[in-house]
Amino acid sequence: MRLLLMSDTHLPKRARELPAPLLAEVPHADVVFHAGDWVDTATLDLLESRSRRLIGVYGNNDGPDLRARLPEVAYAELDGVRFGAIHETGPAQGRESRCAARFPDLDVLVFGHSHIPWDTTAPTGLRLLNPGSPTDRRRQPHCTYMTVTLADGHVSDVALHRLPQRVRKPRG
Repeated sequence: MRLLLMSDTHLPKRARELPAPLLAEVPHADVVFHAGDWVDTATLDLLESRSRRLIGVYGNNDGPDLRARLPEVAYAELDGVRFGAIHETGPAQGRESRCAARFPDLDVLVFGHSHIPWDTTAPTGLRLLNPGSPTDRRRQPHCTYMTVTLADGHVSDVALHRLPQRVRKPRG
């Protein structure tokens, strides 16, 4: 099973559209995760129309229209692996223990908010994944997203994908 993870798209404020390489991955994914801060409902509509299955949550920058359609926390069991998605997990320091205490029944937690890619495992075995942002790299060298492969009830591959730098067109 192939998963596609993204977060913090911030459209149309941080970019005008999702990057073409990311959109090209959507039909190849069995499940697409979006860990919040969509900002516009058009991105939700687009991903719903192109995804086989979409699991999404709202973020702190998402208004009432998105909050009416998305939960704060989403849960799904995929190929025997228990997933959760949430936007914010708090400061990096202590994240693993804090999330393990809050989500003791999960195997993997997908989160966003920081725009910083993250892949760690708590002492309890909870895997924490943040795909970064495909549209707003902030202090990171690249915009990013993740893919995950599930095989035989286990996470067998997590890959962070760097997106090419956007060429900014002058407004005029």
